[in-house]
Amino acid sequence: MLKFRLLNNNDMKKSTIWLLTVVMAFTLLGLLFVQIMYLERMVGMRNQQFSEIVSRSLYDVSTTLERDETIYYLDLDLDETQATLGGGSSLTFAEELAALSDSSATSGSGKLGSIKDKIDNFSGSYQSRQEILRGQYLYQKELLNEVILTLLSQSSDRPITERADSVTVRRYLQQEFGSNGLDLPFEFAITNRAETIVYKTSGYDTLRRSGAYRQMLFPNDPLSRRHTLNVKFPTKHKYIFSSVKFLIPSLAFTLLMIVVFTFTMIVVFRQKRLSDIKNDLINNMTHEFKTPISTISLAAQRLNDDSVTKSPSMLKRVARVIGDETKRLRFQVEKVLQMSMFDQRSATFKLQDVDVNSVIASVANTYQIKVEKFGGHISYALDAEDSVVNVDEMHFTNVIFNLLDNAVKYRREDVPPELAITTRNLGEDRLEITISDNGIGIKKEDRKRIFEKFYRVSTGNRHDVKGFGLGLAYVHKMITLFNGTIRVESEVNKGSDFIITLPLFGND
Repeated sequence: MLKFRLLNNNDMKKSTIWLLTVVMAFTLLGLLFVQIMYLERMVGMRNQQFSEIVSRSLYDVSTTLERDETIYYLDLDLDETQATLGGGSSLTFAEELAALSDSSATSGSGKLGSIKDKIDNFSGSYQSRQEILRGQYLYQKELLNEVILTLLSQSSDRPITERADSVTVRRYLQQEFGSNGLDLPFEFAITNRAETIVYKTSGYDTLRRSGAYRQMLFPNDPLSRRHTLNVKFPTKHKYIFSSVKFLIPSLAFTLLMIVVFTFTMIVVFRQKRLSDIKNDLINNMTHEFKTPISTISLAAQRLNDDSVTKSPSMLKRVARVIGDETKRLRFQVEKVLQMSMFDQRSATFKLQDVDVNSVIASVANTYQIKVEKFGGHISYALDAEDSVVNVDEMHFTNVIFNLLDNAVKYRREDVPPELAITTRNLGEDRLEITISDNGIGIKKEDRKRIFEKFYRVSTGNRHDVKGFGLGLAYVHKMITLFNGTIRVESEVNKGSDFIITLPLFGND
């Protein structure tokens, strides 16, 4: 009951950690999403404002060029009219009207002396002025009509380089952009209806069609003679970015928080896993040590019995039990001590030339007794002709012993264990050792982790498989230090093959 409660409490803590992780991850990702959306919207607004300013400025430039066109033809028509009528008289309409008024007044005062004559003269002068004003109005109207007709019929015949020369266009663009607060370098070009460039500034990029702001010039021109003003801003993106760069630190801090949170949760789960491993290790050590200690304790109590001490056979039997259980206890302690080298940068070995075939035969003969206890058998086929490797003999012996012990632990209950060991040469420089069994096998998801320290494969409802999860980790560590490799091939309920490859002596 106590164990059940502890497990429930442990699961609850794990679920709490997962809940906090999900909530924090959702919160941070939501905050990051909101900031990115806000930044995207700010950039969109700045782009829209930029486009509106540029479009308004280009429209004003187009209107100013049209006004210049009107003034040009108006001045031209006035010059022609003055040359035809007055030989180039420079008097304006107002000056001529004033002169006529003064002349009429002087003439009337000289010829008539009476007040009545003066009144009549004034009345006639007034009518004369009306006629003059009416004539002047008709003259101006006719002049404007001629200018309009000229603009409609002849203006498009002028080259666009005269109607909108580059110097004038640049000046107008600078004035309009400056008045709208847009102080950025720009490049522009004039294109015709076929999108052919008439002229352009030196920095205008003709390779990139996109990114140009366009405005039609002289929209009253015939369709075939229309031209377009194209303006590009090389530093536009930098300008837009500079207007929203105050959001970048906030975004960077959020990303940093996500990184720190991710690292923290990795550490938390790693610590949780290590805590579970520690608890599992303590429980396994308790079970592994309790049995031989209890057996030794009982045997020691039996030695206090006079009937045992008086019987040499019984005394020998008790002594053998104590010896066997002591060896078992020492072996379990050695398995724990062996793992201390995992925390060291290097291990001290007594490397020597070892005949693999001889070591395997010796270990197999020794371990045959334990396999026969379960009705099984060990067979070996040592086919390697060159079987000498440079290893530490004690650790290499422990490697073979651990693999055999692992095969017996994870045997099937319905069939006796059958173990097979083979050796063969791979070319001239490698030796392969294969240890096969007919045990319960290893699932695919477990095969990736069986060489990890403290990891133990699940055995389902079986509770007689004990250990620290150190055996295969020790095997992998030793084979790696011997410059070799180890891999496993397994199928559930059909058995496993542990395949070791080592360099032959003189080829490592």
